Amino acid sequence: MLTTVVFGQNSSSLSDEKFRKIAPHFSPPSEFEGKFGHYRSPLTFYNGQKVTTPEQWNKRREEIFNTWTDMLGKWPALIKEQKLEILETDKKDGYTQHRVRYNWTPNEKTIGYLLIPDGIGKKPAVLTVYYEPETAIGLGREGRDFAIQLAKRGFVTLSIGTTEASKAQTFSIYYPSIEKVSVQPLSMLAYAAANSWYVLAKLPEVDSNKIGIMGHSFGGKWAMFASCLFEKFACAVWSDPGIVFDEDRDAVNYWEPWYLGFHPKPWRKRGLITPENPVKGGPYKKMIAEGYNLHELHALMAPRPFLVSGGSEDPPKRWGPLNHSIAVNNLLGYKNRVAMTNRPEHSPNVESNMQAFLFLEYFLKK
Repeated sequence: MLTTVVFGQNSSSLSDEKFRKIAPHFSPPSEFEGKFGHYRSPLTFYNGQKVTTPEQWNKRREEIFNTWTDMLGKWPALIKEQKLEILETDKKDGYTQHRVRYNWTPNEKTIGYLLIPDGIGKKPAVLTVYYEPETAIGLGREGRDFAIQLAKRGFVTLSIGTTEASKAQTFSIYYPSIEKVSVQPLSMLAYAAANSWYVLAKLPEVDSNKIGIMGHSFGGKWAMFASCLFEKFACAVWSDPGIVFDEDRDAVNYWEPWYLGFHPKPWRKRGLITPENPVKGGPYKKMIAEGYNLHELHALMAPRPFLVSGGSEDPPKRWGPLNHSIAVNNLLGYKNRVAMTNRPEHSPNVESNMQAFLFLEYFLKK
C-alpha cells in the first residue's frame, strides 16, 4: 500500500550553485513544451474521471500502483531486518570499500560492494545497479563507475548486479524459480533494490531519508522500476533505459522474458518483435493493447525528483511522456522535480555523469 503524499512548495533557490548548473534540464526545449504525445494522462482515473485536487491524486496514485502491481505480480514480503555480512575490507583513498553479502530475495543472497567515505556523521547514500557490481566500483567499462565517483563526493554507495544471471544470459531475477515465475523479472529487480534500501538504511553512517538510486541501460530500467514502485527512494537517476515502450528500438526491449515478457524456456529469439518472433508471455502484450505505458509509473515518483540521463534510447522527444509527470507535480505544488539531459550516444560520458552527480548532490545533500 502506498502512503499518502504530503504536499508543499519546493524551496529550490536560484542562488544555489548546484541548482544553477542543473536548472536548464528541468524545462523541455520549446518544441516539446506543453506537448504530451499520445500517452494517456495519469491525471485521469481509468474510468475517465479527471483528477483536479491533490487529495484526488492520492487515490489515483493508489489506483495506478495497484493496477501495475496486479499486472506485474505481487512482491514477497520485504526483508526489512537484514544480516549484512562483510566478506572483505579494503581501505582506499578517502573511503573504505567492503565486499558484502545479504539476502536480496527470500531465497537468494547477492554479493555487492559497500563504499563508505571517511568522516563522521550520517551521509546521503546511493544504490547503483547494473549487470554486475564491479563496473560501478571502477572495474568495468569507462564512464560507468558511478559508485566510486559518488563515494568520492561524500555518498555512501552500495553497488549490486545480477552477476550469475548475466553470465548465464538470463540477466534478471526469477521468483520463486526460473521454471515458475510469479512476479515479472523486472519487478523482482525492483524488489531486490527495495531490500537493498533497507540494508543501507540500517547503516549508522547513512541518513535513511536521503537514499537515491542510479543505473545505466539495463541498470536504468532497474533503477526506474525500483524508484517508481518503492517510494522510500528519495530521488533517482535513470541513464538511457528507454523510459517508455518503443517497439522500434531493440534496446527498449521490455517485451523480453527477462523484463516484462516472461515465458518458460525455450525463450523467443532476442530482438525486435516480428510476426516470426512474437512476444510469447508476460503482461507486455496486454499493456500495449490496453494503452498502458511507463509514464504512469513515472508519475508515482511525484513529488520525488528524478533525472533521465538520456542518450540514443531517450532523445529529447521523451519530454512528451515526461510532461505528464510535470503536470502531476504542478498539481501538487512542486516545480523542478523532473529533469532530462541528452547526449547522442547510449554510453554515459563525462558531461552526462557530472550532470547526474550534481543532481544527486543537490537533492540528497541540501
